[in-house]
Amino acid sequence: MATACTEADGAGGGAQEIRDETSDEHTAQATEALAAPAEQGRPEETQERRAEGTERDWQIAREQLSWALEQQLDTLLRFGDALARIGERFIDTPYEPHTLELSGPERLVINLEVLDCVTFVENVLVLARLSWSVPPETLDDLDRFKAAYRRELTDVRYRGGVLDGYPSRLHYFSEWIADNEAMGLVDGISDELGGVADPTPIDFMSTHPDAYRQLAEPGVLAAITSMEARLRLATRHYIPTADIPAREHLIQDGDIIAATSTVPGLDIAHTGIAVRRGGVLRLLHAPLVGSHVQLSDDSLAERIRRIDGQDGIMVARPLAPVDPAPAR
Repeated sequence: MATACTEADGAGGGAQEIRDETSDEHTAQATEALAAPAEQGRPEETQERRAEGTERDWQIAREQLSWALEQQLDTLLRFGDALARIGERFIDTPYEPHTLELSGPERLVINLEVLDCVTFVENVLVLARLSWSVPPETLDDLDRFKAAYRRELTDVRYRGGVLDGYPSRLHYFSEWIADNEAMGLVDGISDELGGVADPTPIDFMSTHPDAYRQLAEPGVLAAITSMEARLRLATRHYIPTADIPAREHLIQDGDIIAATSTVPGLDIAHTGIAVRRGGVLRLLHAPLVGSHVQLSDDSLAERIRRIDGQDGIMVARPLAPVDPAPAR
């Protein structure tokens, strides 16, 4: 995945690293951009985790959904509130990079024991959707529960909800937003919040092919290059850093936040979930610094402002399974 999560996620190998401590804030030099993906080439024997999920993964998923059903989150007025409440239950879950980069062919990876910034958002969205769509008896049938979870996660993670090899994964988070919007799972609202067009071309993966082992496979680089060409034709909007304070009152709990990247060719540096606490809009996320899921101490606007490698945000509002897509 190309989304950098540069202060966090390794799901996007290929991103520059950003230290996110007040005492050590800096953007790595461009020559360090390949430092993270180098880990993707580590020996296969270190990547023996089963893609289909461990017993503990499924225990976590069932516990979270059981709690959500007990709390009757489907009765909340706003679906985003359910997303935020489930997300907070993952606080202190360990951060780990490259969680989707297992050896072998592309498979649907189930991993809730450790998370990166993108898989945190994905799994919380899946659990929130299940809490609003499945009957409680689903939890009594493990096979039925697993099938429902896999179906939702495939819809969220793969283009058009179809897993068809490595290129079908939504590697760039701006496309993740657009595709999930097309699927009726989220509403990309950056333009409605006063966002401006981002003219920066997307081509990080094709211009750094050595950073992704899968690009060496026949036809994969060509497919990725073609996908990037399609993305360059689409207009994407973002809210620049300076405009966030004037727009943050329009952002709601549970909105998905994507911090835009200043790395050439890369759209998004980090992802998380908006949560307002103590009257302050904060970011619930899985960052590298801190090594676990956490709620930011400072405001979302301040967080983006003080990180050199980020220059704004994209916002996507999650849609409940029963909600129709907003009219355009």
